[in-house]
Amino acid sequence: MRPRILLTAIAAAALLLSPIGFAANHREAPITALDHKADITDSFAFVSYDDPSKVTMILNVDPFLEPGNGPNYFPFDPDILYEMKVDNNHDAVEDIVFQFRFFTEQRLPDLFTVYAGVPGGAVAPANSPPPVGPGTLIVPDRIGSFDDAGLGQRQRYSVTMVNRNTGGRAELTRGSRPFAVPANVGPRTMDYAALFGQGVNDLGNGIRVFAGTVDDPFYIDLGGAFDTFNTQITPILTPAQDAAASNFAADFVSGYAVNAIAIEVPIEQLTSTGTQPPASDPAATIGTWATTSRRRITVRRPPLTAIDAGGFSQVQRMGNPLINELLIGTGKKDRFSMDQPKNDSQFADFFLDPALARVINALTGGAVAIPPPPRTDLLPVVQYAPPIAPAGTPPGPIADLLRLNTGVSPTAGGGNRLGLLGGDPAGFPNGRRVSDDVTDIALRLVVGGVLAAPFPGYTPGVNDRLGDGVNVNDAPYQNTFPYLAMAPSGRDRRHVDPGESGDGGGGGGGVTLQFDLLGSNPFGSPPPGAVAWRLRNPDLVPGHIDGPFALPGAANPLGLPVASPAMSVPGATWAVPDLCPFFHLHGTFQGHPDPAPGPPTTASACGHGALQWGFFVG
Repeated sequence: MRPRILLTAIAAAALLLSPIGFAANHREAPITALDHKADITDSFAFVSYDDPSKVTMILNVDPFLEPGNGPNYFPFDPDILYEMKVDNNHDAVEDIVFQFRFFTEQRLPDLFTVYAGVPGGAVAPANSPPPVGPGTLIVPDRIGSFDDAGLGQRQRYSVTMVNRNTGGRAELTRGSRPFAVPANVGPRTMDYAALFGQGVNDLGNGIRVFAGTVDDPFYIDLGGAFDTFNTQITPILTPAQDAAASNFAADFVSGYAVNAIAIEVPIEQLTSTGTQPPASDPAATIGTWATTSRRRITVRRPPLTAIDAGGFSQVQRMGNPLINELLIGTGKKDRFSMDQPKNDSQFADFFLDPALARVINALTGGAVAIPPPPRTDLLPVVQYAPPIAPAGTPPGPIADLLRLNTGVSPTAGGGNRLGLLGGDPAGFPNGRRVSDDVTDIALRLVVGGVLAAPFPGYTPGVNDRLGDGVNVNDAPYQNTFPYLAMAPSGRDRRHVDPGESGDGGGGGGGVTLQFDLLGSNPFGSPPPGAVAWRLRNPDLVPGHIDGPFALPGAANPLGLPVASPAMSVPGATWAVPDLCPFFHLHGTFQGHPDPAPGPPTTASACGHGALQWGFFVG
């Protein structure tokens, strides 16, 4: 191991093990941790589900928006230049660019909040003191359109298409700049669904756009990830868990909103040939990425507003949903954010010998084997190469671009969450759809090495089933443009916490019991052929967990002779045959505070060495 890789692994183990790095750029670099408005959370590009002649690209910014956080809510920043870029000749340089700028209007400058409304409006009552007379309109009617009086803060935006090869530049919204959809304040104030529908705008020539506050499409067990990979369930999914369209751990991002810009463009306007090539044609594969930029000079002049001047400087970029946060070292993240994809060869060591894989390999005592460097199996993510680009496509330089073969037909209904790894050629890493589970996919690509298999130590059922147990988003996506889910209500939003109903992990509202895996042969105690678990947080359960914990019949397909006595808090030990390097326990617990029993809850566990996992009980 090279010294830099070793030091990176040691210094960043807690962060690099985190699946937040697997999925999205939510505050992944120091520069954007201080500039949330310019922070790109996700970038998407895919062939439109309901129109295979078009590509949809989405740029999300401003992470972890709490829907009820008024009174100003979450407008786009008029000082930021938002861009979506397309490379269509495989040189990692933009050929087509879509630029977005926002313009804010304050229509109720004397009101304490930017949005107000009730059905039918509200007038001053008979006892209203002067100078406001009875019958005077005080609260406007419920907001249902962008022209309604209660929409105090209103944003329009421009869309400009630039062709770098021809020098052509055209504002697509000239004379009819569309409105951005506001935050979903709540059902009394606005009809958010109506505004969402009105937010889709046809710009002509087959192009549609949308901008506004929506549900954050990203989903992950973020809390467990940052607790040094102490995920709520084993990160080795069972076949049933892997196939389920439900969650077995809480989605940390549930209930949060994000600002989204989406554009749908005919494929022929993006390719170098000006046509819609078949998947076998090198011209069919494009590379996309998104950027945010600010003016180089800002002059603060209180009490007047600030003045910006000079050209634009890039703050952040994003192509793939894993490169900067998952592979790039912390000391280089800002440089990576501000540099251009064509210069990414300077980061090649991070791509071809990722520290993350080595860290997980070390923490599992080698149970999760990894491929040897150089990791050429990861080249399809950073170059134009099969299985995304067809054979014969110029690979181009190493560069973080989200590569999309526009000739691959979309999969109805959003496809398999595991994308290309799940047998769905229209999914990540061939582009990225909003429903793609990039956390699990990236775990299997970067750590599991599934594209390098077979290699020494590769274990089917381990390397190819890594995951965090969060398989779906908390809100339903749209089946047509812009495909994003509607923003949660500021009044009624809900964040699903570990153990709560809605995470699929085990009885709703139950507590989470955490166990330490004490050891397993050949790692010392307990005796050979057994493993031992110890309850780590007995203070959470003022009662008992009743057994037996058994694996009879269909629940025990291996026929293991496993059973336990009733377990009384604070601890117990179960003995099972040695199943190293990985073993699985499945069964039914019945947890309750004394004296009343609670409902049975199915639970499962898998562990190795000193890793820690949790059970959910009712």
